[in-house]
Amino acid sequence: MKISVIIVCYNMRREIPRTLQSLRPDYQRRGESLDYEVLVIENGSSEPLEPGTVEAFGERFQHVSLSDAPPSPAYAVNEGVRRSTGDVVCIMVDGAHLLTPGVLDQAERVFRAYEHPVVGTRYFFLGPGQQNETMLEGYDQAREDALLEQINWPEDGYRLFQIGSPLRFPGELQSTWFNKIIESNCLFMTRNTYQEIGGCDERFDIPGGGFMNIDLFRRAADHPATSLVLLVGEGSFHQVHGGTTTNVTPEYRDREVARYGQQYEELRGEAFRATSEPFHYFGHLPNEASKIHRRSYDK
Repeated sequence: MKISVIIVCYNMRREIPRTLQSLRPDYQRRGESLDYEVLVIENGSSEPLEPGTVEAFGERFQHVSLSDAPPSPAYAVNEGVRRSTGDVVCIMVDGAHLLTPGVLDQAERVFRAYEHPVVGTRYFFLGPGQQNETMLEGYDQAREDALLEQINWPEDGYRLFQIGSPLRFPGELQSTWFNKIIESNCLFMTRNTYQEIGGCDERFDIPGGGFMNIDLFRRAADHPATSLVLLVGEGSFHQVHGGTTTNVTPEYRDREVARYGQQYEELRGEAFRATSEPFHYFGHLPNEASKIHRRSYDK
């Protein structure tokens, strides 16, 4: 079984090297024995990655630059899947994410345990809270760099839980490993499942993709042949980089989300609602990950 990790990036010179570090075979558990490739799809960056940045991480890593890319990442994801060779695809729509060391190992185990799984990884922010809020209190790239240095990252990737905060989904008062999710920035499915659901819908043409990623999650989860599995004890951690909804003020985010919802309704003929399919849970619980609902430290 081969896994193809598809990473979309736009103006991420600072973030992509760390993302790729978290996918190195000597960082990922059983990385040397796992069969996987990493494709970085640069989606029309005005400040592209320096030549050789991606390839420096080894022969598993490949850089694809799209010169006339649409502002939405939908085409870039689909192009990445077309160029990939794995039986399983892992979609990372926002390339500015660090993974914990067991993500690929645990996902691969799920695909051996289930016939047609869709595997989600829980979304975290680096820093003391939701980045829309913490950036207003002074959280920035310099503070993030200091936090990563403080935990000696990447020496032990599970220390990310010490400096990260789980994304709060609508209606959540407290985050636990067993809360349901509506999207994942590290989403696995078989290539056949991806093709059967039609991949990313390129009609989601708003910069950043709007609800494209949650639409992909919903359609994959609702496919009659799939089982929806959420990893326990692993995470995907968002770095500050000026994301379209993650690194803007709450007011701006709310206006954009309303616009995304309107487009979704126009395309799907109904307002977005979360999948009603049951969640399965798979994984382990490293000590650092055991109390995500009690994260507290100095800002």
